[in-house]
Amino acid sequence: MGKNKHALITGLFLIIFVAAVTSIIYWIGHFERERNVYVISTREAVAGLNPESTVFYRGIAVGKVLNIKFDPNDSGIILVPIEVDKNILFTKGVYATLRLKGVTGLTQIQLADAGKITERLPANSRNKAHRIPLLPSATDRLLDSGEQILAKADHLMVRLNAVLNDENVENIGDILGNLKNLSNKLIDLNKSLDKVLIGIPELNHDAQATLKHINNLTLELQTLSKELRVLSNKTGHFADKASNFADAGKDISEILVQKTLPKMNILLTDLQATSRQVRNTASLLERNPQSLLLGTKLSEPAPGEPDYEETK
Repeated sequence: MGKNKHALITGLFLIIFVAAVTSIIYWIGHFERERNVYVISTREAVAGLNPESTVFYRGIAVGKVLNIKFDPNDSGIILVPIEVDKNILFTKGVYATLRLKGVTGLTQIQLADAGKITERLPANSRNKAHRIPLLPSATDRLLDSGEQILAKADHLMVRLNAVLNDENVENIGDILGNLKNLSNKLIDLNKSLDKVLIGIPELNHDAQATLKHINNLTLELQTLSKELRVLSNKTGHFADKASNFADAGKDISEILVQKTLPKMNILLTDLQATSRQVRNTASLLERNPQSLLLGTKLSEPAPGEPDYEETK
């Protein structure tokens, strides 16, 4: 009885084991058929990448690396076939980068899509045009530019050494000393400004008083302006009268020049002739007063005159 029970248990175990193995094989085969294969190509190094490395798409694990090999037609190209879940669809704008896995030095594949191309990328294709490019990551770009950064840093240090020589250091010290003096002067100026600000209220009061005086002066100027305007009107009338007087004076002067002065000239000529006659008469009376009663004595004819007789 015991032998039969042991044989039954053994038989059941074998049946269950075979069924389990068959199910696992079927599941693995079915799982393989539910994945698509894509090929990543690059001319850069893929250090740290191994088969079975995880493939991520937008931070989610979607597959694994199948193999890493060189392109048979071009040894400069490295091909990395990957398998990805069948329900993940890519466009021709998808690209891959290497992603460090912690501090182990191992890398993983990170897929991303810029979203600029909408055309689908065919799966399980051997066409070179359908390969996914592997682009340098930010870490790779930083490492590649490390030499340039070091060269620039060395150049910068050389320039700094040239700038910070003994003479320039002394000049910098002088500049700092001048800045200190300027700072002290600014402090003194700030104190002076504080004193000025204290006196601003009084200045404001004086300014208000000055403004009042200016307002009064403005009113007086307005009044004076009105008076000047009235005076200007009166002056205008006076100017008109003066102009009329000038015109009358001009007419009188023309009369004097054209009529009166010629008569005055004739009168003066007659006066001059009369004055000569009076003067001659006075001279005659002074020399010979009796001539007033007897008349003037005829003078003897002179030589060359009629009736002239030469005396012997």
